[in-house]
Amino acid sequence: MKTFTYEDLNVVYEDNHVIVVVKPPLVPSCPDGTGDKDMLTIVKEYLIHKYDKPGDAFAGLVHRLDRPTGGVMVFAKTSKAASRLSESIRNDETEKKYLAVVVGTPREKNITELTNYLLKDPAKNMVYVVPMATEGAKKAVLDYTTIATDGKLSLISVKLHTGRAHQIRVQMSTLGNPLFGDQKYGQGKSPAGFNLALWAYELVIPHPTTKERMVFRVYPPVEEIPWKYFDINRYLAISIKNIY
Repeated sequence: MKTFTYEDLNVVYEDNHVIVVVKPPLVPSCPDGTGDKDMLTIVKEYLIHKYDKPGDAFAGLVHRLDRPTGGVMVFAKTSKAASRLSESIRNDETEKKYLAVVVGTPREKNITELTNYLLKDPAKNMVYVVPMATEGAKKAVLDYTTIATDGKLSLISVKLHTGRAHQIRVQMSTLGNPLFGDQKYGQGKSPAGFNLALWAYELVIPHPTTKERMVFRVYPPVEEIPWKYFDINRYLAISIKNIY
């Protein structure tokens, strides 16, 4: 895979306070133990080169996407913006919506507030559904809507109410519908050799200074498997806007 650099960065929106970009799948959101180039570093490099900044540039990481997940991310360009964006996330003033392709057809087409309690095993980097009273368990809540299905695969839209590690992957696998390409939680059901079919397609945030409600939407790579099996353009234009 070609190394992703600041020259490849897809900037959706930028002003003096925020920069909204597209994270490709498999690029870490921030530095990790692998040493691979990450989005936070790439955004900083972009700002350094664009504005000819000497030394370092400020970029505030206010939310993350799991490494296999692609889609829209916002970074703060000032410490004040970072603080206000982080506060808006804590106060549930932001919305995150995802598209996913899952194996099979969900038994229930739509579920509002699907709730599980999740526990992460850091040593294995695995997350498990556990009883509510389990020490260290965290409540995980999402909504999903089935947009289209051919019986073998289904396109769903997911709205997160909590932001737990691997949340969508674990909760959908627990229902018996693991994500396409997910070898961690879908072994035996999900095909190998493909990127995880999970895409952060919409982010809604209040602007950190004007408080204006800002909506950013980014399409998944519609030419790639399994996205190309669905008419993403039509579903985004017609179906998704009527879901919530």
